[in-house]
Amino acid sequence: MSAVHRLSGLPVGRLTKWLVVLFWIVVFLATGSLSAKLADAQKNDASQWLPGNAESARALQVAQRFHSRDTYPALVVYKRDGTAVTAADRAKAAADARRFATLTEGAGGAVDSRVVGVAGPMPSKDGQVLETVVQIKVGAKGWPALGPMVDRLRATARAGGGGLQAHVAGQAGFQADSSKAFTGLDSTLLGVTVLVVIAILVLTYRSPILWVLPLIGAFLSLNVAQAIIYGLARHGGLTVSGESSFVLIVLVFGVATDYTLLIVSRYREELRRHADRHAAMAAALRRASLSLAASAGIVVLAMLCLTAADLNSTRSLGPVAAIGVAVSLAVMLTFLPALLVVFGRWMFWPARPLAGSAEPDRAGLWARAGGVIAARPRAIWIGTVVVLGALSFGVLGLNANGFSGANSFRGKPDSVVGQQVSDRHFPAGAGQPLQVVGRAGAGDALAAAVSRTPGVAGVGAPRTSGDAVYLEATLTAQPGSSAAYRTVDRVRSAAHAVPGAQAKVGGGDAVNLDVLRASRHDRAVVIPLVTLGVLVLLLLVLRAVVAPLVLVGTVLLAFGAALGLSALVFDHLAGLPAADPSFPLWAFVFMVALGVDYNIFLATRMREEALLHGPRPGVLRSLAATGGVITSAGVVVAGTFGALGVLPLAFMAEIGIAVALGVLLDTFVVRSVLVSAVALDLGRWMWWPGEIFRRGERADEAAPAAESASVAD
Repeated sequence: MSAVHRLSGLPVGRLTKWLVVLFWIVVFLATGSLSAKLADAQKNDASQWLPGNAESARALQVAQRFHSRDTYPALVVYKRDGTAVTAADRAKAAADARRFATLTEGAGGAVDSRVVGVAGPMPSKDGQVLETVVQIKVGAKGWPALGPMVDRLRATARAGGGGLQAHVAGQAGFQADSSKAFTGLDSTLLGVTVLVVIAILVLTYRSPILWVLPLIGAFLSLNVAQAIIYGLARHGGLTVSGESSFVLIVLVFGVATDYTLLIVSRYREELRRHADRHAAMAAALRRASLSLAASAGIVVLAMLCLTAADLNSTRSLGPVAAIGVAVSLAVMLTFLPALLVVFGRWMFWPARPLAGSAEPDRAGLWARAGGVIAARPRAIWIGTVVVLGALSFGVLGLNANGFSGANSFRGKPDSVVGQQVSDRHFPAGAGQPLQVVGRAGAGDALAAAVSRTPGVAGVGAPRTSGDAVYLEATLTAQPGSSAAYRTVDRVRSAAHAVPGAQAKVGGGDAVNLDVLRASRHDRAVVIPLVTLGVLVLLLLVLRAVVAPLVLVGTVLLAFGAALGLSALVFDHLAGLPAADPSFPLWAFVFMVALGVDYNIFLATRMREEALLHGPRPGVLRSLAATGGVITSAGVVVAGTFGALGVLPLAFMAEIGIAVALGVLLDTFVVRSVLVSAVALDLGRWMWWPGEIFRRGERADEAAPAAESASVAD
């Protein structure tokens, strides 16, 4: 018996199945407490995502001498509807400022946050708005501790206002609202994802009980992956953001369910051929494990290519996602088969697959679809390419230059409303000044150079500490806008030109600009790297040249179409006018990795059938056998990524929409229609120069009708 035969039967032996189940139960118990701590290890401050060589990151290191990195400015904005603020309003705002100065948050002697400075209230030139700047210092809990303090600022400012409206904006306000957006979302997203998976599994298997086992496997996979990632975040220097944690949830449930569908599909086939369920599962694993391992390997490779990115948030997503996929594969190739064998055929009730019964997929929907495609394969694949190419033009309308504070949320939290009020009545950049640092002694020259720069509304007095000088510049443009980014470049040019100053420019807009440019660099590096890596792996797995080129080409075409379609949805249906700079790269990696994932399921089965029946009959047989399960798998992943739409964060909603559209396009159009049509048109040339090609023309001469009939034997 070969090593493959022995290994495939190892997890599902009459004794070893119990050992496998026991092993994973022990792993679950050992990692459960660590998994729950992952949220505490997240870093969601944009400045922590920057590469260390970014100018804004180097400026921040110097600026910390003057402002602690743990200090965040809050902007308290007062206004009345359509009228000027009154003397009583000014008196109230002044009294509030005195109250703000005494605020401290914490319990049991620990200080989570406290106010360390108050400036204002300051009236706008038109007399309609008052502003107070409150500096908040956070303790060991970091920026999540801003939420309670900002709540107290809002409560204090709104108390007894007599019609005076109050909002809290600025960096502290945005961070507090962002923290609230993240709080509890893991459980919300997990709940929605679980419901989606259950619904799809019940519809797929038409069994009221079979879905329980895959769900247990998915929960186990997520728990173990989160525990590993937490350990790396705490002790291995891995940066984990809230976004990557959200993606981990939907990715693990998506791929774990995908692997379930493929294993169960093979297992159900083998149960019709074997009376013994242990032998049936061993045969199923023997036939499915190679394609599952290859597809998981491609996804892991694609994710690990992200480690070549400059942005910490993008670079860290690679290991996070790769760990999730690798753990899911390990669980679903061992724990799930063992569970299925333990519980037996009755888990398929009421449609139990009995030994000797017919396989229904052979004459099902996808067998008939194959017959239609086989009649005119060239016309069908050319027409499909034209349609997908036309959809790709929608990408020209994609604005991936980053979010302003106003459009980074879905809806308008108080910080956004307050910032909009401030922008209408004060210089737009008042709440997020640029930070200019340089050598001591160059402060006056830097202040003069920066103040003369177009787009700068004002410059604060220079401050000196040791050998460094620090000053702030207020911009006239709205934070996060293209005009603000142009001003940042002009300020940098002016500051760099001051002799001996060794100036660096940081602050909110400078950070966002450096993130935007790092994202562009990452796309230029990672996208070709992922494409090349995927192509090389496909060459090794499929042992041909043409088939891998076809698969990669069709997936890239599907990515372009999905991105173009997504841009149209963002603009005209979802009300999302902008996209994060990292969005195209994240979308590319997930769409290409998952797209190739589905194609390799089809292509490995196509190769298997072609070796037995010839190239063209092999296409039709593989489409009939895998069509239903792969389409179901695509719907699962689309549904799980679509669950990201429940989040109030625009970036996550966009990733969810784009990946869901891309996966649906791939499973229903690219994989089922385009790849099948191209393979039918090329015949044995699809497998050049491998063994199938070398066998000659014996199956290429079969008529389309005979090909269609062959799938029902």
